[in-house]
Amino acid sequence: MPYFRSLVVIAAATLFGILPGASDAQQHVVSIRDVLALVETGQPQLRAYKDQSAATAANVDLARNTLLPNLTGGYQAGYATDNNITGMSYPGLLMPISGPVAAYSNNNVIPGTALTAFLQWTPLTFGQRAAAVEKAAAEFKLSGSAYDNALFQQRYAGILTYLSIVYLQKLLVTEQANIDRTQVSLGQSLELAKRGLRPGLDTVQFQSLLAQATMERLNTQRLYTAQVLELCRLTGLQGKAADFIFTDTALTLHIPALPDTSGTYIQNPGYQYYRAQVALGAANLKEVQRGWRPKLDVWANAYSRGSGIDQNGVVNRPDGWMLSRTNYGAGVQLSFPILQFARVNIQKRQYRNLLQADQDQLAQVDINLRRQVETAESNYQQNLLVAQEAPVQSQAARLSYQGLELSYKSGLVDFTRLTQGQYQLLNAEMAEADANLQVWRALLDIGVAKGNLNLFTDQLK
Repeated sequence: MPYFRSLVVIAAATLFGILPGASDAQQHVVSIRDVLALVETGQPQLRAYKDQSAATAANVDLARNTLLPNLTGGYQAGYATDNNITGMSYPGLLMPISGPVAAYSNNNVIPGTALTAFLQWTPLTFGQRAAAVEKAAAEFKLSGSAYDNALFQQRYAGILTYLSIVYLQKLLVTEQANIDRTQVSLGQSLELAKRGLRPGLDTVQFQSLLAQATMERLNTQRLYTAQVLELCRLTGLQGKAADFIFTDTALTLHIPALPDTSGTYIQNPGYQYYRAQVALGAANLKEVQRGWRPKLDVWANAYSRGSGIDQNGVVNRPDGWMLSRTNYGAGVQLSFPILQFARVNIQKRQYRNLLQADQDQLAQVDINLRRQVETAESNYQQNLLVAQEAPVQSQAARLSYQGLELSYKSGLVDFTRLTQGQYQLLNAEMAEADANLQVWRALLDIGVAKGNLNLFTDQLK
């Protein structure tokens, strides 16, 4: 009867997700699909990855923006000696202004003003701008890959934690059934001891066994609570362990079918991240290689000025605040970094080595993922065989215990033999739940290695 009551508890947990001892107030129903959705929004760290990716996207626009001309305006007013001279200023703005060149040195200061507009445009960079845009795009892709990889890893951690919760939840039910069996045996030993059919020592031993079973369940409850809190950390959920209802509890009762595993691992976010790293390394090298190419600039400058001294050296300070003379000019400039050849060659070697390092890392990830897929598929096959045999073991242990229980009542077996059967039944029930979850875990590992968690979630009922 106690064992039947435990089966009822398991069925209720499976159908309604009701935890043993769960409170009725403020309960949160959580499925594995809920975990996958909550992980993305529940962690500030993931939001930081997304924000960084959005910030990196602006670098592409900034690199393209260099095609637009740059127009700088300025106004200047001040005092300077009348020995100063002014003229077209390129590439800066203005020099201090007073008046024309004097025939003699004079340290008197007079006022001067100027208003200027300077235009600079670099329409041709001979591939340098294109390389900068390509590099910015590669950085954006790498940033996005970093976010995808972090999200994928956190989702994997969330599912793994959920599986631990489901297993511990089933373990709590199984251990409660073991406590119920021990309580029944304790009651029987008390009755048999009163009749003189069993020694009183059996009662003491059953009491010790009951205490041990209770302590084991308390330890499991502690582990269960820790895993629920870890899931809360991953998903951003709030509440106590007793406030949650986990709906995907049937994972311990059935095993998944073998999915189509023909896909490759190239969609794995970790693999994609290192591919993006290689692309960025190639873009960095291209930018350095084109850094020695020339640039063609178009410039234009227009300004008006006022001086407190005229060309004859006559000082008229109020005229210094008047914009009485206007100048303008335009031209082109072709620049080439002649002496940067050695520096560019050193940078080329440096970035070639960095690119080779990225390619080597990608090759290692390729090897690791290939082996990870093979190991996960092999584990799935082996765990499937174990899971198929586990019900046979638990059923045999259950029948054996029932027979030993009847024999103990009849005085045919002693306390030691009965407790051995009870211990074997407990282990068989735990092993059955663990065997089923190990198949699910292997299926999850296949999905992780191939970068496709749908291989796991599509099997959920």
